[in-house]
Amino acid sequence: MTPPLAPPGWSRWLVPPAALSVHLSIGQAYAWSVFKPPLESALGLSGTQSALPFQLGIVMLGLSAAFGGTLVERNGPRWAMTVALCCFSSGFLVAALGAATEQYWLIVFGYGFLGGIGLGIGYISPVSTLIKWFPDRPGMATGIAIMGFGGGALIASPWSSQMLDSFGADPGGIALAFLVHGLTYAVFMTLGVLLVRVPAAAPPAADGSGAPAAPAGPQVSAKQALRTPQFWCLWLVLCMNVTAGIGILEKAAPMITDFFAETSTPVSASAAAGFVALLSAANMAGRIGWSSTSDLIGRKNVYRLYLGVGAVMYLLIAQFGDASKPLFICCALVILSFYGGGFATIPAYLKDLFGTYQVGAIHGRLLTAWSTAGVLGPLIVNWVADSQESAGKSGPGLYGLSLTIMIGLLLVGFAANELVRPVHPRHHHVPDATAPVPAPASAKDSDAAPRRTA
Repeated sequence: MTPPLAPPGWSRWLVPPAALSVHLSIGQAYAWSVFKPPLESALGLSGTQSALPFQLGIVMLGLSAAFGGTLVERNGPRWAMTVALCCFSSGFLVAALGAATEQYWLIVFGYGFLGGIGLGIGYISPVSTLIKWFPDRPGMATGIAIMGFGGGALIASPWSSQMLDSFGADPGGIALAFLVHGLTYAVFMTLGVLLVRVPAAAPPAADGSGAPAAPAGPQVSAKQALRTPQFWCLWLVLCMNVTAGIGILEKAAPMITDFFAETSTPVSASAAAGFVALLSAANMAGRIGWSSTSDLIGRKNVYRLYLGVGAVMYLLIAQFGDASKPLFICCALVILSFYGGGFATIPAYLKDLFGTYQVGAIHGRLLTAWSTAGVLGPLIVNWVADSQESAGKSGPGLYGLSLTIMIGLLLVGFAANELVRPVHPRHHHVPDATAPVPAPASAKDSDAAPRRTA
């Protein structure tokens, strides 16, 4: 499938809205918790069972991004967005059938497996295209798009709740809500499919001269990137940062309730829900704010902030969180802003190290760190809380050990970030000067081994 080339005079500022239409849709994944109580009540599920679609979706996100990244680079963003649209929307339709027939395995298969593939392909679909359009501000460009994934829940959560109130929380009502989701997101994501374009040539240089901006830095293939220590250092950095963030995000409402349950001002259920909404806003704001900051202070420095200051925030919660609600909330908001910022900054970090040649495919492979963290973070927090409760502890005592573990993980990520160095020239891709230049983003031989310098 030939990528759609931009005609003369096409504004590059039309590309971020195309990316946002996809990311705002697939960002619904963060609002899955809205469906958990109705499903548990209607189908007689446990809390662990009702979490399966979300967990499988995150696992499939990482796997599909890793295995599909090369195809995204080869076929371009329109192909990728079309695949994401079909998988994500059809996942809701299959889940609707599962709810209507009370076959929970169909909900898991539809939302988790099919929808998860749509999540992964959709997540990476605009990354390399945005970086090609905005070589002067890659952090800001990817932050705008990936901000949508963090903000999708702010739309989906109240919308889903309203539908369940209107349609009912029985199997039929849940099925109808899934059906409306699938059809609406199909229409919304189609806007991105129709709008997206790749540059016919390198975008103009930022100096206003009108000359094309030459690719800066090294150019490394996806296959060769896996052989570099830089890739695996960044894999650790992303995994540790996401594990720390998703651990508090997944347990946010019960955590703040437990921390202040034994005080004179306990947290109500509605206040806990408001706290979750604040965390989602911080997650979204961090994606654009911190990724744009990375264009000014550098990727390595901003990850020092995410990991180092993040560890300090966790320490403050562990030591003084139950003494002050404002302190607890502020620290949690900072942690979640770093969580979102880490997602949005990593494509630009990859571009700095490996170039734009196959950055989408490299990004896809790196997202396996997200799959790992999506299982690891909630497992640590929930398992520790359950074990501490069995030991007779309550309140903040349920989380002391897990918070300490998170601090340790962030320090591991900090050390991995410090080990990142420029990629050795032996890994650089050297194009054949006698071969015809391929069309942008087509990357015909995306996994071909690069020629090495002597």
